[in-house]
Amino acid sequence: MPEQATESSSWTREESAAQLASFEVAAAHATSQREFERQSGVPRTTLQHWLARKQGLDADRALAVFFESPVGTALLHRLQVALFFVFDFVSSSGLRRLGTFLELAGLSPFVASSFGSCQRFSTEMETELRAFDKSQRKALSSQMAPKRITLCEDETFHPEVCLVAIEPVSNFIVLESYAQQRDAKTWDGAVQGALSGMPVTVLQSTSDEAKGLLLHAREGLGAHHSPDVFHGQHDLSGATSLGLAAQVRQAEEAAARATASLQEQQRQAEQWPLEAHGPGRPPDFALRLQQAASSQAQALSTREEAQHRQELCREAIRGVGEAYHPVDLSTGAPRSAAQVEQALRERFMEVEAVAQVAALSERCRQKIAKAKRLLGAMVCTVAFFYREVAERLDGLGLPIEVRRVVEQQLIPAAYLQLASGKASGAEARAALRERAEQLRCAGAAAIGLSSLTPEVQARIAQAVRECAELFQRSSSCVEGRNGQLSLRHHSLHRLSAERLEALTTVHNYFVRRVDGTTAAERFFGTKPADLFEHLLKHLAGPARPARKRARRPAIPTLN
Repeated sequence: MPEQATESSSWTREESAAQLASFEVAAAHATSQREFERQSGVPRTTLQHWLARKQGLDADRALAVFFESPVGTALLHRLQVALFFVFDFVSSSGLRRLGTFLELAGLSPFVASSFGSCQRFSTEMETELRAFDKSQRKALSSQMAPKRITLCEDETFHPEVCLVAIEPVSNFIVLESYAQQRDAKTWDGAVQGALSGMPVTVLQSTSDEAKGLLLHAREGLGAHHSPDVFHGQHDLSGATSLGLAAQVRQAEEAAARATASLQEQQRQAEQWPLEAHGPGRPPDFALRLQQAASSQAQALSTREEAQHRQELCREAIRGVGEAYHPVDLSTGAPRSAAQVEQALRERFMEVEAVAQVAALSERCRQKIAKAKRLLGAMVCTVAFFYREVAERLDGLGLPIEVRRVVEQQLIPAAYLQLASGKASGAEARAALRERAEQLRCAGAAAIGLSSLTPEVQARIAQAVRECAELFQRSSSCVEGRNGQLSLRHHSLHRLSAERLEALTTVHNYFVRRVDGTTAAERFFGTKPADLFEHLLKHLAGPARPARKRARRPAIPTLN
């Protein structure tokens, strides 16, 4: 049933609650309604309507008194804003469930809980979220220091093409919008529009090998393109996993048959003396057992070889990711582009060797060759990393000995610290953190970092952090965001452009890391306004539920 406005357009719910509370205090001192009308300007009929409505609430008297007071009205407003913000935008529970929550919590006498009311309030919040993003981007961009960034870019579908670009260090969503196409020209226009007004230069783009993205990075942004290592590993897995798994499965089935055959021969040999038989020579169970055992041994050996090839291939594919680092993860020593190339080439050769021994199909080998084409781009990315590091250190004007320590120890230490947060397994993470701390302490002692002025220390620390963050080999932040949006797409069947923009705002200005910072704060370098407080300030108070109407009696009909 749609809600009806019971307040005059000149009185908000907060104002009426305040005036009603003032009258009740005045009435306790023998002030009449007419006298209060002269003092406050509230018409007597309006005041009587407020009093009657409060008396007629279908709720506990104490609750009615509290929620019709200024404090109670403010609490209702905060509860409604928090409820819709958390369960409709931060997570996705559905508007009907929000209405059910209001009813079960006993708040429906005070807050409109019908689907239409929930939908209107959700739309109002969506509008305010979008307005907050526009105002904050403009304000924070004006205070932002010039910055050179990497963009991780990809597209997703729900169901329209959605272009997504995230700055991976801060995890700030620079672009998340729908487009008709996903070619280079469309990407260029979308990214330029998203970065308009920001003192930002894109020096690197990390993505898959889609032609539109490659052209966009090279010509539209004029930036280096860094290949996503995951896509290379995915291509290698796609080329080998099914074929090797089929061989393992066939070998396991053959081994199971051979084992069953041997057990059957053993059973027959044991059972023969216990049964009566006709004339004739007994079966040669010794020969049968020998042949069955030989077949089982061969089948088990074949199974072990197939499993070994499968594990070798998995290790080689994992090794591609382990080799694709400008720093040796086991020692912390910097690795040149040539060293990285050699390590990657060895891993690709291992995959090729397995494919040859396993006699995988020509199609599988073509897929391996396709993945191997990333090798040159990966090596170029390592070279790009060292060029950028050298350029940034040149700007510091450090003495040769200090610069050498920064390059050989402090930057690797910072890189290992970052890598520890992405490593798989607590033991591996702890080992990387320990190695990073050893390098950092040794480097700080070698250059006497504590003896330098605070300004110099700060400049070195900033340069070290920025250099370590330069190497971006994965667009996993975009893949993760696309996964989150796909969950909403499945539940809503379609995300509108307005809803998408509101969800982007929540990600950038509300979701916090362990250190308490939002993506916007990390990206702009300035703390944005409080998003929730903005919603409290700009959203109207909760609407009242509709008056209950008497049901009309059913009109009898002739059958």
